[in-house]
Amino acid sequence: MFKIQTLNNIASCGLDIFSNERYTIEKECESPDGILLRSYYMHDMELPENLKAIARAGAGVNNIPVDTCTEKGIVVFNTPGANANAVKEMVLASMLLSSRNLLEGVSWAKSLQGQGDVVPKLVEAGKKEYVGREIKGKKLGIIGLGAIGALVANDALSLDMEVIGYDPYVSVETAWRLSRQVQRALSIEQIFSTCDFITIHVPLTEQTKESINAQAFGLMKKGVCLMNFSRGELVNEEDLRVALEEGILGSYITDFPNENVLGMKNVIPIPHLGASTLESEENCAIMAARQMRDYLETGNIKNSVNYPNVELPYFGQKRITVAHKNVPNMVGQMTAALAEHGINIADMINRSKGGYAYTVIDIDNSFDATIKDDIATRIRSIEGVAAVRIFQ
Repeated sequence: MFKIQTLNNIASCGLDIFSNERYTIEKECESPDGILLRSYYMHDMELPENLKAIARAGAGVNNIPVDTCTEKGIVVFNTPGANANAVKEMVLASMLLSSRNLLEGVSWAKSLQGQGDVVPKLVEAGKKEYVGREIKGKKLGIIGLGAIGALVANDALSLDMEVIGYDPYVSVETAWRLSRQVQRALSIEQIFSTCDFITIHVPLTEQTKESINAQAFGLMKKGVCLMNFSRGELVNEEDLRVALEEGILGSYITDFPNENVLGMKNVIPIPHLGASTLESEENCAIMAARQMRDYLETGNIKNSVNYPNVELPYFGQKRITVAHKNVPNMVGQMTAALAEHGINIADMINRSKGGYAYTVIDIDNSFDATIKDDIATRIRSIEGVAAVRIFQ
């Protein structure tokens, strides 16, 4: 029996993935095998000893103590691409909102309430103050061509925009999805200096934090629209203020408003609605639940942020999985431990990700269930091993 704890409200279609006798789902649980969450802040939470996996119904995992989880052998999953369409639609809507001055115009029109029969004349006389520009023919620069960036690129082309993308780490899968009409930027500076609209779709890391700063703003075309639906910390806010006041930025659209940004001019603050659609929440919940269920039942990993993707077909055979440091002779020590018990290996796979690795070992029918605990203890005693699981 697996216990699943939910730290946020998870769409019922996701929880239905666990609707069988092997699972219980609880909001309060002392010893869960898995945790499902969205934005719940886990850094102040003591991780249960029995915890095997955490699945975030969304892409960002800043609210999860990933490094600590890695050291304990807890696999952390996210759901890349599950909310991509929702964010893509928000990016496209934002370009239209800003380029046509729609928010300002609507706000002004509402202010005419009470003027009676002269409202139509006032509208015709005042609309010239909100003349905008069309996005057709304008150049859109996309920083980061992952699941969201690729969708934005392809749909912007359909709107007759010129699209240029920058991503030095673009995957083969993404390359297949991208239209051939998307131009490739050889440097991020090319995006800054040539584009009318710029949208950011990169994760927040030490390398990307505040990477949109005075140096970047100094390269941009006057009046550019900058859109940030990734993380607020990617932009240096003091440099942003100067860029807005000097007119380098015509507008800044952010899904992460704070007190500082709200006080700046020409900012369109969106209350973190990028992925807030019913469809997106359901897609994320289903994807997170499926990944966790597969891991708990088979040991296979897909879309983990701290351990490598590892998949070996599972048909109910006896299996050992080991989360461990990525150092020499780890696999040799594991196989030696099995040899001590006269156990033959039927199949095996080992993959690494950074400083850690994950090994799946399938064994034949010579396995004696009575020595299960001895095997687990022996492998767990190897220096550098974070977690051991035995399926039988």
